[in-house]
Amino acid sequence: MGMLNWKRISNMPGAVSDSSTLIHLAKIGHLHLLLDFHQSILIAPAVWREAVQEGKDWPGSSEIEKGRREGWIDVVAPANQTLVSSLLGDLHEGESETIALAIERCPDIVFLDESDARKTARAYGLNISGVIGILIRAEKEGRISSLKEELDRLRNDSGFWIGEDVYQKAIHLSEQK
Repeated sequence: MGMLNWKRISNMPGAVSDSSTLIHLAKIGHLHLLLDFHQSILIAPAVWREAVQEGKDWPGSSEIEKGRREGWIDVVAPANQTLVSSLLGDLHEGESETIALAIERCPDIVFLDESDARKTARAYGLNISGVIGILIRAEKEGRISSLKEELDRLRNDSGFWIGEDVYQKAIHLSEQK
């Protein structure tokens, strides 16, 4: 096994991500935060298809593809396809594969932004966050200068929907440094 592969494996569990977190961080120029915080990110094949293959002309897709070429984003299929099929009753394919992969790999954190997927992940005892949580951490650690500015960019530039209550709660958390 090559040195890069050994390094990636030794840093596990790392994180597992759905497409939304990848896409929206890439669109606002902050995909690097995932590497900064977690060193390795696992994504399921359906997430790769959505974020890179189907979204090949979207802003941010080339950054995600670059992360895979550099070796810090790895595409791994969940082994438990029965669980994936079961989850498909309530969730999209990428979310279903992401949750199944996270259950198998026990990462430090799973990135999901959609509320039904988050609810399901919590039911399995997974530690979850999303793009807003990453940005809150980035501001607390001095990696971004203004959470409000980045949340506004998410809303206005990347098309990420943020409810007003979540927006205000995030700003409030940010002010409690």
